[in-house]
Amino acid sequence: MSAAAPRAYWRDSVSTYERASTRSAVLDLASSLGAYVVLTVAMYLVRETSIWLMLALAVPASGFLLRTFIVFHDCTHGSFMPTKRGNVWLGRLTGLVVFQPYANWRHNHAVHHGSSGDLDRRGTGDVETLTAAEYAARSWQGRLAYRLFRSPVLLFGIGPIWSLMIGPRLWTKQMRPRQRHSVWLTNLALAAVLGAIIWLVGPVAWLEVQMPTAILAGVGGVFLFYVQHQFEDAYWESGEQWSYADAALKGSSYLKLPKLLQFFTGNIGLHHVHHLSAKIPNYNLQRAHDENPIFDDVPVLTLLDGVRTLRLKLIDPASGRLLTWRQARQATAG
Repeated sequence: MSAAAPRAYWRDSVSTYERASTRSAVLDLASSLGAYVVLTVAMYLVRETSIWLMLALAVPASGFLLRTFIVFHDCTHGSFMPTKRGNVWLGRLTGLVVFQPYANWRHNHAVHHGSSGDLDRRGTGDVETLTAAEYAARSWQGRLAYRLFRSPVLLFGIGPIWSLMIGPRLWTKQMRPRQRHSVWLTNLALAAVLGAIIWLVGPVAWLEVQMPTAILAGVGGVFLFYVQHQFEDAYWESGEQWSYADAALKGSSYLKLPKLLQFFTGNIGLHHVHHLSAKIPNYNLQRAHDENPIFDDVPVLTLLDGVRTLRLKLIDPASGRLLTWRQARQATAG
């Protein structure tokens, strides 16, 4: 089947998987937010007895927090619950748990879905990626800043803290009123909720329990978000050549994880299915992939492949490939 077929054809082929299920949603919520809350309470209870047991519990707790983020993510697409109101209110609730303003994140992520792989519309809701020519045209300060931003140390060291805790607290004049209000109200709600928890357990206990879990989940989330569109043959086109369906099927990876990691990441590794139709809830993604031949030729990455993508830094528009620093130098010299 040709990937150039009209978008409507592809959407029709997966439309039956877009139906949200209350039963599946409740089970998903129990095995994400519910499990995260239970483990967090357990961490507070064992903290005085054994700091090592508390830190050990932070590992599965971070996995359930990551699953909770996927629930939040699905709610922003209006796909997790059968009703619009259910998605909005659950999205706001889980948004507080993962420190994200619901309406603002929903807007930026929708822009990402509508422009992923488009060279002319980069910059909103995605990882900054320059072409080789754009990088060469920057000042030395600009090139240094880009190199630092794309370094694994910064991506996975500062990146989780910025993307989870600091960046979502900020707003600009360019934001729509609904986005700004979302940020303000979320900040106020977080101040009240976190203030109450810290008053109850103390600031030291809060930091010792919450920070390891949040940072581990944040590192996993940043890695997933990075690798989903940052692989060697990822789709890059501009203008009229850009295609929504091609961007989904050629520019979004199928990160084939071990079953346990697939569970904790809420099936988001099936990113090609998600980008073709964001209305498919995470609990239907695997079935949609397995039952449709249109997904037979999508880019498949293993966990090791995902780690190797960290070497890729710049877009070569002529070949449609991502290049390492060395490859970019050789291309420029040639």
